[in-house]
Formats: sequence, C-alpha cells, structure tokens
Amino acid sequence: MCENLNKQYQLCEELGRGRFGVVRRCFSAGTGDSFACKSIDKRLLLDTTDRECIDKEPKVLHLLGGNPHVVQIHALYEDDNYLHMVMDLCDSPDLFDRISNHGGVFSESEAFSVFSPLISAISYCHRSGIAHRDIKPDNVLFDSRGMLKLADFGSAEWFGMNERRTMTGVVGTPYYVAPEILSGGEYNEKVDVWSAGVILYIMLAGVPPFYGETPAETFEAVLRSNLRFPTRIFRSVSPEAKDLLRKMLCKDVSRRISAEQVSRHPWVVTGGETRSMADLS
Repeated sequence: MCENLNKQYQLCEELGRGRFGVVRRCFSAGTGDSFACKSIDKRLLLDTTDRECIDKEPKVLHLLGGNPHVVQIHALYEDDNYLHMVMDLCDSPDLFDRISNHGGVFSESEAFSVFSPLISAISYCHRSGIAHRDIKPDNVLFDSRGMLKLADFGSAEWFGMNERRTMTGVVGTPYYVAPEILSGGEYNEKVDVWSAGVILYIMLAGVPPFYGETPAETFEAVLRSNLRFPTRIFRSVSPEAKDLLRKMLCKDVSRRISAEQVSRHPWVVTGGETRSMADLS
C-alpha cells in the first residue's frame, strides 16, 4: 500500500469490489472525516483501453470539482502497483438497490426527488464539456445524508465547451445505452439525456422501455426505439411526465432535448407535481 496514503488516511472495511480493485472506507488522520478510497490494481489492467479509463477518471473528476451532485475526488496517490483515489463516501444504497428494494413503482414526486439532482449533475457535466456516457442506476450513488452523487467517470469523454465535437466508440450498458452509440457512428452528449430518460421510465413503470431476453435482443430493441406507454402501467402517470419521456427517449437526436432543456420542462419545473391550468391561474 502506498506509504503516503497510509500517512494521511486510515483504511478500514471493504465497501465494494470491482474488476480492477476495491473500495474501502477510510478516515483522514488529520481531521477524522470519513471518505472512500478506491484502489486500482494496475497489474490487472489488460490493455491500453483499461489503462486509459483508469487514468481518465481522476482527471475528469478534477475538472468537475465543486458540484454537490458529482462525486468529488479529495486526494490521489500512485505507486508501481496501485492507483488510489480518495473520494466522497457514498455508503447508502445506490439507485439500483433503491429501485430493486422499492417494492413497486415510484410516485412522480419520488421519481422527481432522484431525477432532479441527476439531471442537474448531467447538465453541469455538459456545461463543462464532459459527457459521462455510462449513466445507469449503479452509478447514481447517495451519501449518508441522502445527497445524490453521480459517479464512475471511467467512460467519460471531453467533447469541448465552445467548438463542440462529436464522439465515437461503443460504451455504455444494455437497457441504458443510446441507439446512436450502438449504431457505431458519431454522437454527442445527448446520449446522457437518453440514459437519464431510461432511468426515469424505469422509476415510473418498474420496467425498462427497451429490453430483450439477452443483451443482443436488448440492443436490437434499443435500436428500434419503439417507445410505448402501456395503459396498465402508465394509467396513473401524468401527461407531462410522458411528454418529457418522449422528448428524452427520441431516437432522432436533432429532436431529442438537451439536459438544460430537460431542466426547464414543465414536469421538472413543477417538481413532479402535476397541476391543471386552473390550479396554476
């Protein structure tokens, strides 16, 4: 273990384990504050793509520092065998677990309480010229106060702030990946809007909008992008929520709204509370 890391932080129990390393709870030796230490075993990196992903995440997090809904990196240590990132501690169940354990669909106000900070984080990333490219419930974390933190920027890409450039490369996760990524061509940051739309659909419906029995069948369903609102499931979902979903899960990227436009949509502005025009007058 890195000598400087051990001088500054006390490593404690394991919180999670991934393909390349482990996440542990840790405490600052100076302040006693709690953090998470993500330790990557560089000996497990099999190719240059893996290495690029590992190198990219701390750089992206430094660029995005300061937003309350993006996980923050507090210290970085590296030796011959390991890369250690000291980050915000998010020890509450992530969104994947919350959806799995919810026992039913979310009400619109419950969905809004998750969706609003998520789209705020995505908008901030896009204003900073960063596309996440792997928005999914597993990467939507919560700290002990319940504050949402968007995490895992290993697949993120810089697309620029003024002269915005398109991106290439197949990244993402079945169910959540945008169709233009699967098509193998160029795409822009609106792939994150699509993925956030899938998350909102799942919270309101309890099922993904596009799925199959295998990853290949799921990809085919995503490419078709035949968005439906089954009456049995969406009977109690407001027209405003369905309108937002149509605009986020639009296969035509030129017609798909941006993250900033999502934040100004009536469903978001009213906090997921549907009101008639008479109520607003």
